[in-house]
Amino acid sequence: MPVVKLLFWVCAALVVYAQAGYGLLLALLARVLPARAARTGAPVDGGDEALPAVSVIVAAYQEESVIADKVANLKALDYPADRLQVVVACDGSPDATPQRARDAGADLVLELPRGGKIRAQDAGVRAASGRIVAFSDANAFWEPDALRRLVAPFAGAPEVGYVCGQVSFVNDGGTNQEGLYWRYEMALRGLESRLASVTGGNGAIYATRRESYIEVDPIMGHDLSFPFNMVKRGWRALYAADARATEKMVPSIEGEFARKRRMMTHGWPIVLRGGMLKPDGYGPLYGLMVFSHRLLRYATPFLHLAVLSTSLVLARRGRPYAAALALQALILLAAALAKAIPARPFLVARYYVLTTGALAAGLYDVLREPTEAGWEPPEGTR
Repeated sequence: MPVVKLLFWVCAALVVYAQAGYGLLLALLARVLPARAARTGAPVDGGDEALPAVSVIVAAYQEESVIADKVANLKALDYPADRLQVVVACDGSPDATPQRARDAGADLVLELPRGGKIRAQDAGVRAASGRIVAFSDANAFWEPDALRRLVAPFAGAPEVGYVCGQVSFVNDGGTNQEGLYWRYEMALRGLESRLASVTGGNGAIYATRRESYIEVDPIMGHDLSFPFNMVKRGWRALYAADARATEKMVPSIEGEFARKRRMMTHGWPIVLRGGMLKPDGYGPLYGLMVFSHRLLRYATPFLHLAVLSTSLVLARRGRPYAAALALQALILLAAALAKAIPARPFLVARYYVLTTGALAAGLYDVLREPTEAGWEPPEGTR
């Protein structure tokens, strides 16, 4: 039994640390260590003449319902028109996406063979004219000053190679609790950026220098592969909380499970063979961040299973084990009841159980069959 008890305490401690302790550790480090963040929170000094030329690239597949509004949103940004290029890279779209993008005023529309989002973005970068290349999803809408705020960290900071902004998810009365998780995630991202570099980004609003852009495997998305690869190459990857965008949320928790499962079919290859596990190029602090925020977070379904199985074995051998078993049973019961009783605590429990399970389901999918480079917009997000 000593081995079982050790397994219980180690796995339970790692779950608590991954979900809460890491955030507390970052907050403590932010109080005692000097901030390393480049300039954020203010536009570039020197007026419009000092602003860099930027190409905003939107990879699109079957986006005819939103692409015109997306182009209009980008063209209306508070940014000099002669320094802003809007590029729509159509990934083999079989609908009217290309024509609607042109009609809406996109500066460049690429009609590409179906090759996946990453290859469409690569083609967009090669065709772009800007010194900075920014990226967004077709269903994400930027605030008027978002681009100015997004490019500000690059000014006077040649070590900055990547900047992601803040995306808020809009929920039209559905059951998804992603917003609660996402606010915590943004707080972690802000602390990581202040101390070193972020460990993950988002597809709604981010940018790189042309020279720091990396062409990665087409099944490996930018959100997870770019930040740590930037750090390995000597760049910093920052978070600009004041560069804001909004995106429509998947309406249901079940839909969020499917979205995260699909995302992890692209995420697990990055972890397993994309270089994340190789510490070359990580400093000690950033290595700790990658371990805590990424590797431990993705391992949580397996840690939970270990805690559950060991607490079942040990429940009669002490109160801590019985209490752990009871707590896990209550969470699972609340998750099961959430559809019949959609009270917020039950919905949060269901969100946690399903999205944690999605990490394991994504790994199962990766091990079962190769991941395809193509993608489909999640249902209910357009």
